[in-house]
Amino acid sequence: MTGYGRGTATFDGRQIAVELSSVNRKQAEISLSLPRAFMELEPRVRDEINAHLSRGRLTVAVGLHAKGGGRTGAINLAAARAYRDQLESIRKTLKLGGEITLDQILRGPGVLDSENMEIEVETAWTALQKALKAALEQFVQMRKREGKALATDLQKRTFAIQKNVKTISVLAPKVMEHHRGLLLERASKAGLEIEASDERLLKEIVFFADRSDISEELTRLRSHLDQFLGHLNKDEPVGRTLDFLLQELFRETNTIGNKANFLAISQIVVGMKTELEKLREQVQNIE
Repeated sequence: MTGYGRGTATFDGRQIAVELSSVNRKQAEISLSLPRAFMELEPRVRDEINAHLSRGRLTVAVGLHAKGGGRTGAINLAAARAYRDQLESIRKTLKLGGEITLDQILRGPGVLDSENMEIEVETAWTALQKALKAALEQFVQMRKREGKALATDLQKRTFAIQKNVKTISVLAPKVMEHHRGLLLERASKAGLEIEASDERLLKEIVFFADRSDISEELTRLRSHLDQFLGHLNKDEPVGRTLDFLLQELFRETNTIGNKANFLAISQIVVGMKTELEKLREQVQNIE
């Protein structure tokens, strides 16, 4: 499912900001961007996130900023001296007046070195964890809202399929009578006189009945659909379980369509497959 969350915390006079955003993906994948000074904390960040994520591609951006909003870091004195010397050389060469200010030096490339600043790991982790938890809380709440909307849609489609299964159950006993009528009609067109009680006809009907019996498939369909609905009400990751159940639902539905060989049932099966395909698309969005 898609989601977004943001959290902040104060660390050593600076502000840590964590932003999370996710898109749909069948497996879990985390793309993490940390300031170099925080790289040691990457395993902890991933562990914290993995406790809340089982599917989807999550992008995590961690920034370190001055309280006023600008980026902050350690001052690279060697770069500052080199930049000051360059400015002084230019000033003398061009015979310019005025003084070289600290603000001008700090704006030099590489002078404000936010990537190589040193931190106290445990203190940094306390602040980073606080910001991360706030972002995760917002992120999870957003995904839950989307999840409820998806569950409502999935329930509606599952109820429709259950109605189709009931209709097929009513039609199933008529398949044998339909086949009996077809056999008698073909015999009549061929000029054969066959009574409805003819032993050859009865054997053919029994053979067809055994081959086209869909009672077991209907029983399994009902069970899978009940399980599917039950998992939609669980407050835990169920996406992979729903994936598996959908595979079984497709299998049983295909078998029914192949075995029944009855136009009315075949038409219902086509509609069921359409709904199942829509269910499969939606389930890809569920954790």
